[in-house]
Amino acid sequence: MIEEHEEGETVCDSGTALVEGCRLKVRMSGTDDWPEAEIISIKDENGLRNYYIHYLAFNKRLDEWVTEEYLDTREVTFPKRDGSTAPGTGAATPKKLISSRPQSPTIVNNELVNGSAVLQAALQKKMARKRKANFLENEDSQDGTTQQPTAGPRPTGSLVAHHHDDVVTRMKNIELIELGRHRIKPWYFSPYPQEMVNLNCIYICEFCLKYRKSRKCLERHLAKCNLRHPPGNEIYRKGSISFFEIDGRKNKNYAQNLCLLAKLFLDHKTLYYDTDPFLFYVMTEFDTRGFHIVGYFSKEKESTEDYNVACILTMPQFQRKGYGKLLIEFSYELSKFEGKTGSPEKPLSDLGLLSYRSYWTHTILDILLNVKPVGENNEKPTITINEICELTSIKKEDVISTLQKHNLINYYKGQYIVTLNREIIDQHMAAMEKRKIRIDPKCLHWTPKDWSIRAKW
Repeated sequence: MIEEHEEGETVCDSGTALVEGCRLKVRMSGTDDWPEAEIISIKDENGLRNYYIHYLAFNKRLDEWVTEEYLDTREVTFPKRDGSTAPGTGAATPKKLISSRPQSPTIVNNELVNGSAVLQAALQKKMARKRKANFLENEDSQDGTTQQPTAGPRPTGSLVAHHHDDVVTRMKNIELIELGRHRIKPWYFSPYPQEMVNLNCIYICEFCLKYRKSRKCLERHLAKCNLRHPPGNEIYRKGSISFFEIDGRKNKNYAQNLCLLAKLFLDHKTLYYDTDPFLFYVMTEFDTRGFHIVGYFSKEKESTEDYNVACILTMPQFQRKGYGKLLIEFSYELSKFEGKTGSPEKPLSDLGLLSYRSYWTHTILDILLNVKPVGENNEKPTITINEICELTSIKKEDVISTLQKHNLINYYKGQYIVTLNREIIDQHMAAMEKRKIRIDPKCLHWTPKDWSIRAKW
């Protein structure tokens, strides 16, 4: 029975009247919260109806299957008859995307500067040209404060509209993966072959990243697999940390398997089979068994937008240990070797944005705090934005936006002045003390290649 309530709203006495696209309050598993949610899919299992739920104000990694007792059917908003839903749900009609320069190598499946009008106008012009529209939706991401198990998601995150998703790609399709000693619950959809999707667990070789249906199959594979590190050149080693450079053309299978694995934990990128235009930098941790993948970033061999990172990920079991900042620091170290400034490709995930903002802030503050006074009279130290860019390889827009975000730059008597207060200095010092692992440029053995002069990759 359905009773009309208001325009578009109804009261249901049973979940059987619910359809895909309905919005209602749902109790989030493990909490007493009843946030508004959208029903993405419905299925019957053993006579029990299950609903795949997306919580509208939360990141998709918290989407889940629930049963009827989790639903509050007193107020339900049904989808319009034309199938459309309110903006921001991500349920818009999927569109086919064609791009000659894919965002990332993956696989397609079925405050203002006070008084500064001039600086702001210039900044906006550049950013409008280079940013993608939906990057702005990530601008107010908040870090979670509740400690979660290493294999699980954080409880909060920004809401990103997924305008090009269909129902299939909006739903997690892998229950569990086993990678080395770790069992991890995926966060998002990844287009593994259909025969892998209905399994309780996918078993992945942690060295070559091939996937198998059972532990027995994996054991047979491991008896034959002679890889104990990523199949590329080791270009950095300090202590137990190594970085390997993998060419997406020369090691296509590994690159595609890496993309499939990464897509389980990245929701903001499109997957492509064509990995040829990309390099992959895989960070590993060494022990007696071999070099274990910690995280990676990919990078276009040639980027017209000066992107120095396409995709970046720290594996969930290694998050909150400083490895994300180490990946970012390494990407900028490569840019320094190239003599360029660089920036990550947008949009960033909510966790990626937090990591980059933190890295930019502390790197720039390090420079500002070490600027020496000039002249015999120890006048106030001076430094230009361009000099900061040259020293850090951080793109000018990112330097300016970082200074603005922390209200560090002000317009005074015809010039821009950076003002550092004691509080931000103390916060910076405390944060830098926590960063136990850093990139040592002396341990990087790498020569940039000029890909533009090569006939093919």
